[in-house]
Amino acid sequence: MKSYNSFQVAQNQIRKASSILNLNQATVDLLSWPQREFAFTLPVKMDDGSSQVFQAYRIQYNTARGPAKGGIRFHQDETVDIIRALACWMALKTAVVDLPLGGGKGGVVCDPRRFSERELERISRAYIRASAPYLGIDKDIPAPDVYTNPQIMAWMMDEYETIIQRHHPGVLTDKPMQIGGTEGRRDATARGGVITVREACKTLKLDPTGTFAIQGFGNAGQRAALLHQEMLGGGKLVGVCDSKGGLYNPRGIDVKELVTYKLKTGSVLNFPGAKAVHRDSILELEVDVLYPAALENAISHLNAKDIKAKIVCELANGPTTPEADILLNEKGIHVIPDILASAGGVTVSYFEMVQDGTLDFWEEHVVHARMDKKLTKAYQTVQEAIREKKVHPRLAATIVGVARIAEACELRGWV
Repeated sequence: MKSYNSFQVAQNQIRKASSILNLNQATVDLLSWPQREFAFTLPVKMDDGSSQVFQAYRIQYNTARGPAKGGIRFHQDETVDIIRALACWMALKTAVVDLPLGGGKGGVVCDPRRFSERELERISRAYIRASAPYLGIDKDIPAPDVYTNPQIMAWMMDEYETIIQRHHPGVLTDKPMQIGGTEGRRDATARGGVITVREACKTLKLDPTGTFAIQGFGNAGQRAALLHQEMLGGGKLVGVCDSKGGLYNPRGIDVKELVTYKLKTGSVLNFPGAKAVHRDSILELEVDVLYPAALENAISHLNAKDIKAKIVCELANGPTTPEADILLNEKGIHVIPDILASAGGVTVSYFEMVQDGTLDFWEEHVVHARMDKKLTKAYQTVQEAIREKKVHPRLAATIVGVARIAEACELRGWV
């Protein structure tokens, strides 16, 4: 498998979009690099009394449209280039959905599975002590990401409020409901993806109740399976996989039973309602909709020729390589790129910020309706760019995002 530097991929996407938009060189240079980068060394006491030192980062990619927004990851393989790329894509994502936010990302280089709950709390609080001067509802608003969760956000918010000595709940999003979280956040990423699939089915005049497959059956994959059937009036899940294996049943797999089984056993392996298959084969099933919801670079030049889905809805970050984008487009496969397909999460995070600021909390149906309106409009805007610029969907979405960020930079007099 060819090795990809995620940040170089993101920079190339920015430059291609900038070229089509005829942006001046100063603007291209500005958008090709983060505005601010912070690196921290976090000394943390372990339960046995020893100290361990962790490397950590926070990157604010662009704040022309508003304060930075993006998750914090706890992962042993974190690198500054991965965080740069993710921060860049967050800036594009908030612009594509037309939120008044920029893009950011952060991370701690650690394997959180090795630590106790108390040790995780100390790591979380140490991160905020290091980064607090650069955070705030008018500066940078983190959220959970890989191996972080609402409980970690609660610890981080508490540490931040302890430092500034006042309530400031909007500084972190995807918190528990009891301390300023919002209705509709748990399934927001998957729900946003299904909304874009619904719109794609309208565009392609495709029956939304056809077949679908899901690569990756974690939180987003499970919720996408349930919501696909609930929101689109049906649909037959014929293939699914997680990190341990895959399942296939052309007659359909009972989604609710599979989710229950996965939550109970930790894997889809040996589920009695389907035949075991190699996990990679799920990507190549002949289905109406494929949801890549696991690893980056899952669809590459090696397997793109074997993809048979009519619609590919990217719930994962970067599941398709640049070469595969071209191949899928040549095959007439309709890709809904990640910066659009997975934008439901940041959209509802923005709603959480609004509610925290006004102390007026919305009912779940209001959150769903407002997100639907945002994602539907964003999908239509990207479709217009595809038709106008005659480019593949990811480049079209990047063009929309880059154009909006560049306009804000120009209006501010930065370029």
